[in-house]
Amino acid sequence: MNKIKSIVVFCASSLGNSSIYEDQAKYVGYTFAQRNVQLVYGGGRAGLMGVVANAVLEKGGEVVGVIPHFLNSKEREHRGVTKLITVDSMHDRKRIMNDHAEGIIALPGGFGTLEELFEMTTWGQLGLHRKPVGILNINGFYDHLIKFMDHMVVEGLLKQENREMLLISDSIEDLLDKMENYAAPEVTKWIDKNEI
Repeated sequence: MNKIKSIVVFCASSLGNSSIYEDQAKYVGYTFAQRNVQLVYGGGRAGLMGVVANAVLEKGGEVVGVIPHFLNSKEREHRGVTKLITVDSMHDRKRIMNDHAEGIIALPGGFGTLEELFEMTTWGQLGLHRKPVGILNINGFYDHLIKFMDHMVVEGLLKQENREMLLISDSIEDLLDKMENYAAPEVTKWIDKNEI
């Protein structure tokens, strides 16, 4: 088991239509602080992003925010975090967040959350990192996406071993346990097993 000390959380800059998303985002923050896991996130104070950060801070945990200059007017940077890093681009944001963390979790979100989640998953698939990547499937939010990924496997467009790289749970405690027990597979993205 590998103790994970810092995790990137990708999630919405809005709260969503159900209070369960805000409640669970807060619980994630409390759990991080309790387990001494540093939160690395997008640096905003709006939406679920702000809820997770505030919950970690409320319980005495550490928070690193990474935000591009141009998003300050939209996501409104969180000036109460332990460390705030301002960058020039979205790519810099993801790269620096990845550099500061030992794992990645996606909570409910929109296009931005999905883009970040799948870029980090692809980096793992290509062997650019060996970190665990997880989805916290709050209230079944990602059920349709999970079915679609399984469909990608059935259609032969995603390898089963690469599909299994993405850890999924509806419990933050269970997801963290899975992440701490994760062992990255050997990179097989470009290997045809018939050629071995």
